[in-house]
Amino acid sequence: MKTITIEGQLRTEIGKKATRQLRSQELVPGVIYGGAGEINFSVPVKDVRPIVYTSEFMQAEVKVDGTSYTCILKDLQFDKVTDELLHLDFLQLVEDKKVVATLPLHLTGVSVGVKGGGKLVIKMKSLKVKAFPRDLKESITVDITNLELNGNIRVEDVKVENMEILNSPRIPIASVVMTRQLKQEEATEKKK
Repeated sequence: MKTITIEGQLRTEIGKKATRQLRSQELVPGVIYGGAGEINFSVPVKDVRPIVYTSEFMQAEVKVDGTSYTCILKDLQFDKVTDELLHLDFLQLVEDKKVVATLPLHLTGVSVGVKGGGKLVIKMKSLKVKAFPRDLKESITVDITNLELNGNIRVEDVKVENMEILNSPRIPIASVVMTRQLKQEEATEKKK
């Protein structure tokens, strides 16, 4: 799994005034929770861009005052007007404690329905899973080769080892729908 290293500084002052001052210095406040206690820190905005602006799932090695914490990004807060990054929440990975993470889906293969003239419609791009940190991976691979015209692949069809999928099992992930051209061809065949 990809890992990014982030160097942060421990925050002693907490509150609106302190966070405004941090943001004026192009620093973003953050917190690490899930371990022994909460760690409040600040980090330069440019250092967290690779983990914030990506669809990939990765671990972060957050170093605060000489101590290193293995974490995953749990939540982000952006300004509603300026879209500026306001706050980061990291969840510390503890080996014997299950975590909830959102893993991206990676579809492989060419569907039978697409080969027959249908159009692939992707309805979900990620799944929420619960697993031990050692079982987390960059993405969940789903093979769509057997997906037929007007067929669906649902959450219940995805099988992953050592992970519990938390999404509703009946939700479709991907489906192959009939294209307009295929519908017209079918209609002309019926008229004959």
